[in-house]
Amino acid sequence: MTSAKSARRPHHWRRDLIELAALFTAVAVADAIANLIGHQPDGPYLLMASAVALVATAAFHTWWARRHSHAPPSDEADAVPVGAGATVGTTTTAGGAEGTGERGVAGAGEAGTTLWRMRTTVLDAPGSLAALCTALAGLRVDILTLQTHPLAEGTVDEFLLRAPATLQAQELSRRIAAAGGASTWIERADAHDLVDTPTRVLSLATRTALDAAELPLALRQLLGRCTIHSLPAVSVTGRATGQSAPVEGVLEETVMRLRDPSGGVISVERPYLPFTPTEFARARALVELDARLGPRVPRSEDVLTLPEGNEITVRRADRGDLAAARAMHDRCSQDTLGLRYHGPVADADRYLDHLLSPRFGRTLAVQTASGRLVALGHLLWDGDETEVALLVEDDWQRRGIGSELLRRLVALAEEAGCDSVYAVTQSRNTGMVAAMRALELPLDYQIEEGTLVITARLSSEEAATVRPTSEEAARPSAPTEWARR
Repeated sequence: MTSAKSARRPHHWRRDLIELAALFTAVAVADAIANLIGHQPDGPYLLMASAVALVATAAFHTWWARRHSHAPPSDEADAVPVGAGATVGTTTTAGGAEGTGERGVAGAGEAGTTLWRMRTTVLDAPGSLAALCTALAGLRVDILTLQTHPLAEGTVDEFLLRAPATLQAQELSRRIAAAGGASTWIERADAHDLVDTPTRVLSLATRTALDAAELPLALRQLLGRCTIHSLPAVSVTGRATGQSAPVEGVLEETVMRLRDPSGGVISVERPYLPFTPTEFARARALVELDARLGPRVPRSEDVLTLPEGNEITVRRADRGDLAAARAMHDRCSQDTLGLRYHGPVADADRYLDHLLSPRFGRTLAVQTASGRLVALGHLLWDGDETEVALLVEDDWQRRGIGSELLRRLVALAEEAGCDSVYAVTQSRNTGMVAAMRALELPLDYQIEEGTLVITARLSSEEAATVRPTSEEAARPSAPTEWARR
């Protein structure tokens, strides 16, 4: 690149002599004119008018010289190519490599804009991406990131866009179709989507490495809005379900089936948008990471003091607590177990292996200072809904343990971005009803054949878009086959 110093004009002594001669000549002429005019009656006024004219002429000359400067142009390396109202920005390919892609004319800090995620399929031909970028530039849409997913026929381009707030999704889709895009899908995005793909994948891999329960949740965040089912190989009643998948998994357009390292199958469905081979490869990589690391749950604990002075510990639970949970069942009355499981009490122990599996939700355990397990609280992913359930040993009821567990479970659901949680109980279960009311959240009640379903609305639409910010946070993933018994 040409430096500023080398771009200056050469300096010569002849120019200095000429400038000095011109200066002396101008002074002599000015003195002669002043002597001639100064002795006239209107001489002072003529001198003032001449001074003003000279100042105006000098100012005009300076403006003209700056506007029509003859300085040499900068080197081509400093120029930014501009075409069709677009400038150059950074994009990310499907493999995570950064490259060059077009960005629209709207600035990153422009007010009154909306973020959109858009995916469209184009022919794998020169100029196809340029046509899309030209169409977006015509709408004053800024391309923030771009990922490309090569297919056997064509290419799927996924954009993160900043568009004027007045631009409707229908108009955007129509323009993209006119530019050659097919099977276009558009949804609202938020500031969290500004994180580039390699960073997001590494973050999800880290969360999965720290907590086995994060796998289905990480898959959901990786793949966007989808439904994840964890299908066990053995049902809660001990019968084989026949659910299996090859080690390499199966991809069938809008459905992918991955072998669950803990047994069974993780089924991911996204009916509105087919999965690409790149997305399938990323999902398989997360599953392989989970399989290599084996079972793991964070071992954080909170010690609380009950009103009467007894200390209890609240912590995460997993299948390692199966024996202690069964012992607690043995100490619970038939009525307590019946209110919790809504089915034959004899089957209660069978549910525990399923409940304590990290694939189906989160479980919090309460133990006394002596280490005895006296309560369990479950946050269960039921498709796109979330269930909360409590079991407190008879001798430890009416001490605020259930309310404390419920409050913590709801906090986890809020961090996970859940819109609501529901509890299935019976109208005579006054303890559960009181605990739900104590949340001070909007509640809906549904009664059917003696079963009471209480739904608590957790947050507004804005809060529902917030991503998890802690190891405990999770999005709804897998349903429980016993949830509404």
